[in-house]
Amino acid sequence: MYLFHVLRSFLPLHNPIGFGASDFVELAIAVILVLLVLARAWIEPAAQALARKTGWCMLFLAVLVVALRLALLPVHPVPSATGTDDFSYLLLGDTLAHFRLSNPTHPMHRFFETIFVIQEPSYSSIYPIGPALFLALGQMVFGLPWAGVLLSMGLFCALCFWMLRGWTTPGWALVGGLLAVAEFGPLNMWMNCYWGGAVSAIAGCLVFGALPRLRKRAGISDAVLLGLGLGLQMLTRPYESLFLDLSVVLFFVPELRQKKGWSKLGRIALPALLAVVPAVALLLLQNKAVTGSWTTLPYSLSRYQYGLPNTLTFQANAVPHRTLTAAQQLYYEGQSAVHGEPDTVANYLERLGSRAGFYRFFFLAPLLLAVPFFLLYLREFRFAWIALTLLVFVIGSNFYPYFFPHYIAAVTCLFVLVSVLGLRRLNDLTVRGQPAGQIAARWILFLCFAHFLFWYGIHALGDRQVLEGMDQYETGDAINYGDPQGRIAINKRLAEAPGRQLVFVRYFSSHRFDEWIHNTADIDSARMIWALELSPDENAKLKTYYPDRTVWLLEPDALPPRLVPYPARTGTSPFLTVQ
Repeated sequence: MYLFHVLRSFLPLHNPIGFGASDFVELAIAVILVLLVLARAWIEPAAQALARKTGWCMLFLAVLVVALRLALLPVHPVPSATGTDDFSYLLLGDTLAHFRLSNPTHPMHRFFETIFVIQEPSYSSIYPIGPALFLALGQMVFGLPWAGVLLSMGLFCALCFWMLRGWTTPGWALVGGLLAVAEFGPLNMWMNCYWGGAVSAIAGCLVFGALPRLRKRAGISDAVLLGLGLGLQMLTRPYESLFLDLSVVLFFVPELRQKKGWSKLGRIALPALLAVVPAVALLLLQNKAVTGSWTTLPYSLSRYQYGLPNTLTFQANAVPHRTLTAAQQLYYEGQSAVHGEPDTVANYLERLGSRAGFYRFFFLAPLLLAVPFFLLYLREFRFAWIALTLLVFVIGSNFYPYFFPHYIAAVTCLFVLVSVLGLRRLNDLTVRGQPAGQIAARWILFLCFAHFLFWYGIHALGDRQVLEGMDQYETGDAINYGDPQGRIAINKRLAEAPGRQLVFVRYFSSHRFDEWIHNTADIDSARMIWALELSPDENAKLKTYYPDRTVWLLEPDALPPRLVPYPARTGTSPFLTVQ
């Protein structure tokens, strides 16, 4: 009912142009209709001309997605890190920005125990290095890790067009690039957090864009791009990189079955392998720096020490080998409950079916009408290979107890390709000599871009009342708004306090899965340090270790989160922190 009253209101809301919610809706529809009229006369010819200029088109798409997100900063500012994955990736980015692969164990590390961070034998994130490379770049060049997220999203949209150019015509490739901007651009979760899938998606674009070009001409430069993509995926999602490697082998099955194809594969193999070598070296160096072993991933060491993240579903639950804090124990028990007993075939198939809805992430709703037309291509091997590759990723990722879209981000451009090929096939369809398919394809695209422009307009021009009223009806997007966890208010108050700060975090017995303990790579030199509250005597030791800091007590489970000067002596925390 609230939404109905908002939409029927023409009263001006609090925004610069005095529009009500219904005004925004009408304006969006009017703009779209005008664009449709202009499309045939001016926009479409100009787009066709731009699409033939690959470099300029890539630059246009990269700048477009970055500019669209920057335009939203007055309403949706730089995203605030909100959870364990964000914090862990930011730690790794900060570590790389200090030109290190790991950090020495802190002498007071018991206070800094948190989720997805190793304290011994080094103080490090558990995650692969790939996404953090962009965070480090943003931090070093712009002083802002999120700038690296922006750059990675722009690069992904540009490379998505480049990849599509290897599979279809320039015009349809540009359509796919614009769909990538609309689907995965300014309003998408990957743009608005620090653990998204852009880097893995970039790796997929390099691989899947190089493959058709290698089949045509077997050039060294394309082989190098193939190797760079495989290496980047290895540094981003090591487990899923196995599926990407398998997809490459499957692509060259026709060449493997012919003797003359082996010579072409030989010319490709060496430069591709050489391009992978730096990634392999970096992976081994990170393993050694973080875990002390060339072959032990930080992820694996965390599983051994903390039982987190838990094992694949066909394995037994992980068993922690060190004492967990109460927060870590909570995460461990939660993941163990989701994991359950080792898989049966029935459980695996049930989980596979239950995840079907998650793939909606890769399609705007109207595009689902185009997907069936892609199936008409499957009689040709290269298009059947697309479907097989997607199936390999879907089946392989189903061995995780959890699923997030960035797990299979490497095939994002293939989902876009499926949409584009389906639209292209639909566009060629005639009914009794009439271009019925062309009309249908254009309307599908119209609905896709109308969907994006409507929600982008809501976020760009809507005031707080509109945003809060419409948020529950928005599907697929995940852009930061407001301060639902109270973190921004706490961070602002601490930032305004003079001098250097030490914050003890006290969790209540009602605490769930919102982690607040997070620190930089160089803890001692940080202006703000977050520490887990232990016993009063132990806390006194940390206060003595940092004698020049203002000490606070944060209770994040209070409503709203409560920050007060730390008392000289406190009782036992209602949420025991050491077991």
